[in-house]
Amino acid sequence: MLYSRLANSLQAYCDSPQHFVLALSGGLDSRVLLRLMGQYLHLNPQHECLAVHVHHGLSQNADVWSQRCLEWARQEGIECCVERVELTLGSRVSVEQQAREQRYQALRKHIRPGGILLTAQHADDQLETVLLALKRGSGPAGLAAMASSTPFADGLHLRPLLSSSRAEIECYGQQHQLEWVEDESNQDTRYDRNFLRHEVTPQLIRRWSGIRKAVARSAELCGEQDALLQELLYEKLQQALGADQSLSVAALGSERVGKQLIRQWLGLFNVLMPSKVQLDQIWQTVVQAKADANPQLCWQQVQVRRFRQRLYLVEQWPDIQDWQQECQLDQPSRLPQNLGSLTVRKTTGGQLRLPKEGEVLSIRFDPEGIEVKPVGRVGKRKLKKLFQEYGVPSWNRRRTPLIYYGDQLAAVAGLFVVEAFSGQDCDLEWHNDASDVQC
Repeated sequence: MLYSRLANSLQAYCDSPQHFVLALSGGLDSRVLLRLMGQYLHLNPQHECLAVHVHHGLSQNADVWSQRCLEWARQEGIECCVERVELTLGSRVSVEQQAREQRYQALRKHIRPGGILLTAQHADDQLETVLLALKRGSGPAGLAAMASSTPFADGLHLRPLLSSSRAEIECYGQQHQLEWVEDESNQDTRYDRNFLRHEVTPQLIRRWSGIRKAVARSAELCGEQDALLQELLYEKLQQALGADQSLSVAALGSERVGKQLIRQWLGLFNVLMPSKVQLDQIWQTVVQAKADANPQLCWQQVQVRRFRQRLYLVEQWPDIQDWQQECQLDQPSRLPQNLGSLTVRKTTGGQLRLPKEGEVLSIRFDPEGIEVKPVGRVGKRKLKKLFQEYGVPSWNRRRTPLIYYGDQLAAVAGLFVVEAFSGQDCDLEWHNDASDVQC
């Protein structure tokens, strides 16, 4: 039964040779999926499969689990690799959420264009996911829980066992005398999902044996409603989006439509959705703020900001105003916090003069109190005012590289050269992660 469900699930995607990536935790569910894929590949040798085990390092048994996964994959004739990730314990993000995000980030690296990620979630997982969504007060998108097929990286994410129960999977594993690992954390009912698994869902299933199918049906209906809403608002979202993926405040319309557009916009960035309370705050304190305000709302590691009547999703970074680094001509300097690299390059027809003897070349990020005269401007102005004139959002003003000759500001990357340092000897090249800019 399980094999036929797997084969039927994969059939629609296997008209040509396919590359699968199987998420292998080593637990019962993924161990059974590994055996099923071994059978499938034996009967369909034109396809390829890579098993990926993500080593979180949270358990003292993690190294043993990795070795067992490698051995079990070898027995099934499937290549396997181990991806090691590091979690930041004690952060504001839960260990469960961190582990999930890191796991999918590690898996994403192995998905080829058009490839398929296979995970072993089943009907009991779906029931738990819907209950968790209810606990959070989620709307249709959250209550849709897990779909059997969703886009992922440059391919698809399939859950071929989603209609099968945990009992069916366990029965299969025992009948085939499979071994699997038991994660001791799965017994810790301090975690919400474990509490539901051990304390709640067994009672629900005993009382209503068909509750898995009923909940799956409700989740599917919620998914259809959410997909319809996205389809109906697609054109409006495209009209509101800017080339930089910002969102026009003026195009949001009414509060009801505007909140849904904001949710769809945030969905483009693959971030954890804000709660209803947080979404209400985005609308009231960011969207509805006065035109001259600098509003923001933070959650997890991101924040929604407004600038010139557009909304921006900004990653939260620690302050780097005290960071500085000396650099050499023609040698790229790596900048902090994914800001890329910066090079002062000797050239003909540039905009900067060469540093004089004794003028040490350096990069800094603190614009406080600086007053300069850019090339072509009349009189000096404070750097804060110049940033405003050049349209630099407030959250980027302490993340824009400042190039110093000695103790004097010579140029601001991507914006201007200070008149006293203009010349034709050098160019400033800033290769940012988002774009390449020059001045």
